[in-house]
Amino acid sequence: MRFSSINILSLLIFCTIAFTAWKTPVKNNIYYNVLDYGAKNNGSKIATEAIKKAIAAASAKGGGTVYFPAGEYLTGPIHLKSNITIFIDAGALIKFSDNFDDYLPMVPSRYEGIDVTSFSPLFYANKAENITIQGRGTIDGQGKKWWDFAEGQSRKSNDSKWQKEFHRLNQDILRPDLPGVIERGFLRPPFIQFMSCKNILIEGITIINSPFWTVNPEFCENVTITGVTINNPPSPNTDGINPESCKNVHISNCHISVGDDCITIKSGKDRAGRKMAAPAENYTITNCTMLSGHGGVVIGSEMSGDVRKITISNCIFDGTDRGIRIKSARGRGGIVEEIRVDNIIMKNIREQAIVLDLQYAKTQPEPVSERTPRFRNIHFSDITAEGNQAAFLNGLAEMPIENITFSNLNIQAKTGFTIKEAKNIEFHNVQINAATGPAITAENVNNIEIEGVKTYSPQPGLPVVKLTNVADAFIYNSSPRPGTEIFLQLTGDKTKSIILEGNNFRHVKTPVLKDKEVTDSPKMNASKIAVE
Repeated sequence: MRFSSINILSLLIFCTIAFTAWKTPVKNNIYYNVLDYGAKNNGSKIATEAIKKAIAAASAKGGGTVYFPAGEYLTGPIHLKSNITIFIDAGALIKFSDNFDDYLPMVPSRYEGIDVTSFSPLFYANKAENITIQGRGTIDGQGKKWWDFAEGQSRKSNDSKWQKEFHRLNQDILRPDLPGVIERGFLRPPFIQFMSCKNILIEGITIINSPFWTVNPEFCENVTITGVTINNPPSPNTDGINPESCKNVHISNCHISVGDDCITIKSGKDRAGRKMAAPAENYTITNCTMLSGHGGVVIGSEMSGDVRKITISNCIFDGTDRGIRIKSARGRGGIVEEIRVDNIIMKNIREQAIVLDLQYAKTQPEPVSERTPRFRNIHFSDITAEGNQAAFLNGLAEMPIENITFSNLNIQAKTGFTIKEAKNIEFHNVQINAATGPAITAENVNNIEIEGVKTYSPQPGLPVVKLTNVADAFIYNSSPRPGTEIFLQLTGDKTKSIILEGNNFRHVKTPVLKDKEVTDSPKMNASKIAVE
């Protein structure tokens, strides 16, 4: 094939354009290597100012990537600006100083749902957008000194220079209803806290030894946290991922083992949370593994700004104190609703696999008001669990938990479900093998539907289902296993409108045991109930 001079010239022009197009992004997207700005990667010199200069240089060009090559770095807090990526390469270790003075001056922050001015978080941004922390490196919060002071000295006295500065800056804040750590004035900084930011990505990194909550975006929108490993030893309040009052949060493919809850969803505390009225909404949590921690995924107890539209799926909890835990108390206010939990495996759960508790703090009944929290429209399906207790649902006398469903569950536990102060509860195809006590115990519940519930470990002399002061129960399509002495026990003078239909009772000695205080007799469709 022959090439004319015109074809050759065209080819040269094309190659020149292609080369220029390839070179231009590289030229305009130069990595800002922190070593070029004075940082040392042998841990010998604190690099706070060098990192600050690298971020400023990238920001002056409209944004860019601040690069940490392999090595060890010591630094104080890192404040990010818009369009900045922190890239921590494989083999890089960033160790944050444990000198409290390095985290001054104090900055606008949030601590356990209260808006405060406090120590700078280790990674911090305020009203920025398009910010990223990524790479295969490790960041170490060196939290022990923070833990020791918070749990020791700050409980004994309130006169350190840091506490005095905190009280000076926070005289007019809205405090929580009950006194606590705010009054002590020593608030450990979160590891990563972005305030009122948009378009956040945290990807691939390993995080260890957080002083306080580990990944804690506040009032942010469009947050993605993926492929992150968090390892905190037994330590106070070192939760893993705590997105608070955010919108559109995506958490996936993370491995978490911490000193408190693994993933927690919050929206502010008491009056401060209700004033901000910033809900946590549109969260997806998927493909995560949770090991040591107080809870696998927890909502609350700070949920005064509401929590809604949350999905939790395809996760494994192994060794956490609890699996799914939703908690609140009188005084919080707020609503938790529209929650879906499915395709979960829980093993070695030390307490309850599932908790919905509106009496996290013990208080006395009060009239319904803005202080009254509410749980509703929460649904669990396709869960395999093994632990101490299958589930604990505990509403308020003035505000029952409502519209909760359980479908396709298989649970092995020492004790079964306990449900108090609730309405509109449903069980569908649920197997509960409890070592002691009934599979389901319900008290002060209105409208409960039980379909296809079974246990393969019935207890001698004990019912599979026990209802106390329950109104409007429909129990159907159940087939108790051989050895079942009592299927249903009814107690309490408020128990009424109990209907059984389509159950197979041929292996049951006593299908229904009604105590003498129950004056309303259950309705049983005999033509559909097989009793041998």
